[in-house]
Formats: sequence, C-alpha cells, structure tokens
Amino acid sequence: MEFVNESQEKIKSDLLTVNMGPQHPATHGVLRVEIKTDSEIVSEAIPHIGYLHRCMEKHSENLDYRGVIPFTDRMDYLAAMSMEWGYSLAVEKMLGTEVPERAEYLRVIIGELQRIASHLLFYGVYAIDLGAFSPFLYAFQDREEILRLFEEISGARLLYNYIWIGGVWNDVDDDQLRRISKFCDKMEENMKKYHSLVGMNKIFRERTANVGVVNEKMAYQYGATGAVLRGSGVKWDLRKDRTYGIYDKFDFDVPVGTGEMGTLGDCWDRYDVRVREVFESIKIIRQALEGIEAGPIMGKVSKIIKPPKGEIYMRTECPRGELGYHLVSDGKAKPYRLKVKSSCFTHVSMLGELGKGQMIADFVATIGSIDIVLGEVDR
Repeated sequence: MEFVNESQEKIKSDLLTVNMGPQHPATHGVLRVEIKTDSEIVSEAIPHIGYLHRCMEKHSENLDYRGVIPFTDRMDYLAAMSMEWGYSLAVEKMLGTEVPERAEYLRVIIGELQRIASHLLFYGVYAIDLGAFSPFLYAFQDREEILRLFEEISGARLLYNYIWIGGVWNDVDDDQLRRISKFCDKMEENMKKYHSLVGMNKIFRERTANVGVVNEKMAYQYGATGAVLRGSGVKWDLRKDRTYGIYDKFDFDVPVGTGEMGTLGDCWDRYDVRVREVFESIKIIRQALEGIEAGPIMGKVSKIIKPPKGEIYMRTECPRGELGYHLVSDGKAKPYRLKVKSSCFTHVSMLGELGKGQMIADFVATIGSIDIVLGEVDR
C-alpha cells in the first residue's frame, strides 16, 4: 500500500497478517479468520475451518438409522432439536411412515421453542460482541426456562435425542403445556423490552446499520438462507414455501429486512429479523397448544429400520437457515451415504467478500450477525 505524507514523499506500508481465532470470542467458535490489514482496515479476510470436524457423515455409514440421531445433535448443538427433526423426516419419507398427530404438534412446539432459545442466545452473545453485557444475562435467564423443559422431557440440556424416527421419545404432560403457555406470554413482553434495550440503542444502531451489507444478488450468489437471506429482503421460509410436518395448519408471518435503520441487508436487518421471528414462533406455539390433543406419540416403525433402495433429499428451516439431508439407502440397516448441507458453511464462505474494506471492529459485527455454529460448519 502507498500513501503520501505532508512532505509529499511516498511511503510504502506492508499489510499486517492477523489471526482472529480459532480461540477468539468474536468468531463464535473455533473459526480462524486470517486477516490482512492495512492499519484498522481489512484488506483481505480468509476463513479457515475444520477445527471442529468429527467425521459425522462417515460415522453415519457405520451406524443403524436410529444410532445416527445423537450424531445429528452435535452439528448445531445450539439447535439440536432442529437437527434431529430434519433427519427423522428424511428417514420417515423414505419409509413412508405416518407420524401420529400429537407427535407432529409436539415437534412443532419443541421446534419453535428451540428457535426462540437459539435466537435468545444470538441476541445475548451479539450484544457482548458489540460491548454490552446486561442483555446477555436477560436473554439467558429466559433461555434457561426452555432448557429446563427440554431437560424434563429428554433428560438433557443441550444434546437431546428426543425427536425419533416415527415420532418423539417422551410425551409432554398438561402441566408442562401450561408452563409453555405462560412462558410465551412472558417472553412476548420481555422480547419487546430487549429489543428496545439493544435494537433501538443509539450505539448498537451505529455499530450495525450500513455494516456488512448482503444485498439480494449476493445472497443468491452464495446460496444464503434463513435470517441472512430474509435480512436481505427476500421472503423465503421453508415452513411456508416448502411446508413440512403440520406447518400448513398455522398462521404466521415471515419477517424480512426493510433497511429501516440503514441499508437493506445490513447487520441491523439480520438482527431485527431474528427478533421478529421470536414473536412469530410464539404465535405458532400458541396455535399448536390450542390444537394439540391426546393420542400416541410414536408411529409404527420396525425394530430394525431398512428403507428401500433409493435416495432422498429433505430440508428444513432451522434457526440458522436451511439444513438439508441427502440420504442414500442400499436397502440395508445402515445408511449407504448421508450428506448434510449446512447453511452455516454457506454463510462462512461470504466472510471473504464481506470483510474487504471494513474496519476490524465492523468485521466482528458482521461475523456475529450471520450467527454461525462451527459444529454445523465442520460436521
């Protein structure tokens, strides 16, 4: 790089290479971003992944179909219920299994609670990224109520193995359903306060508005999904546009970015979409609580699962975007091949283009706004 000083002499400066991560709070996991900087300006950003690789897809070839479920939990470990649901749907589609209606309702309730828990974590951790600590405590206090319920019904707080092929592992009693209803009432009021505290805060707005802009063209070029795509103004949600389970029974909206505080597709828009999605999840849960009836929670599935020969692709709308399972069966009791398409992997690939020309502090805001989990990136 060259610049001219007061005496009009040309001075050359070398780019400085800085490693952000793999042990850095701003990378949201073991991601290493090699940053070449000219002072505070990012000249080049190169993401390096693979630090959390645990051979999930290869393991799946040596496990029976039920045995794969705990391995799916460990991809997006902050939305494990969503990971299990997508895989179970793929196997059920191959088998032609009918899931009992009560189990379908429970899957929706649990899936949307998981979405809220995930977005609460995003809200709290993103605030820390940008210098605010109190929102993190508020968010985790509410998230704790969801985790306690998950612990009651599955025995675990993080990796659940709850959604099984054919239904769910354990039923939810009336008292737990009442508690979910009360939680929704409280969460709705709290989320309004949280948004006022952070989203409408002058410092937060200046740190996120017009920063890390992903326009519609770029979102399509990289195959962005979830809140990253919707933050760019594209109204696309698999729960509505390629519906699965019983989502077609529920009335809800799909929030999209508006450019309200800056440029359409900036960090603030992605933040705002996730906040509004919490309200839509509450709306879905309330409808599901009204419609759920007594009945079985597991369909008829043989002890040894052997889907017919063939292949299938199933995708679902997870908190961080679309998750796709490409399942290939050779008619035996173990998957021949299970390929997982990760939205987080796609979004990490955008960082090289997004980082150019940003200040390092703005690049931190950009990484946080795409809300990645490295377990899903590396698989």
